[in-house]
Amino acid sequence: MKVVNALGRRKSAVARVYLVAGKGNITINGRELSDYFKEDALRYIVNQPFAVTATEGQFDVKANLDGGGIKGQAEALRLGIARALCEQDKEAYRSALKSAGFLTRDAREVERKKPGQPGARRRFQFSKR
Repeated sequence: MKVVNALGRRKSAVARVYLVAGKGNITINGRELSDYFKEDALRYIVNQPFAVTATEGQFDVKANLDGGGIKGQAEALRLGIARALCEQDKEAYRSALKSAGFLTRDAREVERKKPGQPGARRRFQFSKR
């Protein structure tokens, strides 16, 4: 079977995902999934596309993660895996992934800090006198 690659992004995290038929091994930056994501919640996020499509243990994933925090990386990886699964077999997986919301890119980004104020929206305290 051929290797399918896809891209997932979330905040400033980018995940390049390579999906191939296999035994269910997930390798991230040369490390195992349980080694890279220590929290169960993050591992759950990564495995959600496989759970929705009932394909646990059928595909091997090799991913390169870059940028962002640990949660953003997990969600970027989820999007990349969902896109790769969709490319693997559109008719079988697309409707389930779409209804679960895994094919939608979360476009929310951090708003930049403005000059002359302490944060993006925060202002220094106003003093009338």
